[in-house]
Amino acid sequence: MENTIFSHIALNDYDMQIALSTDSPSVFLDYIKAHPQKNSLYFLDIDLQHEINGIALAQEIRAADLTGWIVFVTTHAELSFLTFQYRIEAMDYIIKDNKDAVVKRVQECIDIAHRRFQQTSLEVECFQVKSSVGIQRIPISDILYFEAHHVPHKLILSTQNKRIEFRGSLKEVAAASPDFFSCHKSYVVNIRNIARLHRVNYTGEAEMVDGSVLPVSKAHIAALSKTLRSISITKAEDSW
Repeated sequence: MENTIFSHIALNDYDMQIALSTDSPSVFLDYIKAHPQKNSLYFLDIDLQHEINGIALAQEIRAADLTGWIVFVTTHAELSFLTFQYRIEAMDYIIKDNKDAVVKRVQECIDIAHRRFQQTSLEVECFQVKSSVGIQRIPISDILYFEAHHVPHKLILSTQNKRIEFRGSLKEVAAASPDFFSCHKSYVVNIRNIARLHRVNYTGEAEMVDGSVLPVSKAHIAALSKTLRSISITKAEDSW
């Protein structure tokens, strides 16, 4: 299953990746609690040889990810009615009776999920990066900041739950969105995710919504403060 999914994603250069592959429902539940998901695609069996079966796991998924797509791949054809009984809204229920047929159905589910994700993404402003895992579209609202990498011509994009390395320049990034502000020679910050702006001697610090703190150079602190006030980000009050 892993090979089928990975190969299809790579072949089509989809902006997707395998986030987790496990035979443990407990590991899975711990993961989605630590890494909240949205618009994700889940492939589940019914019989997990655990006190939690696939239907119960799907209920947990649906509670955590209302927009995710759930696909069952199982030998238990007789249990398909449970997906309706428990209102799981599964995308597909694939019976493991013929390997080629299963592979085709899994690939079709990936294609459908990708198309729907693309349609949804059109409604959300995103920043596109090409990294070692392929092309990714990151919602601008999720981005905290960009920082210069120790490797020349490389940057690191940070959100609250991931860091992505890619090739680029801070100058190009700063011009990509009005929400991006060059606060330091090594950082571009998303002004929408600044919690507070502090003055430290002649320089400053931008405290982000996740608690991380970025330096703000003397040359940019006044402009950043003015920008924050102009867009009425009340939570980003100056403390100086």
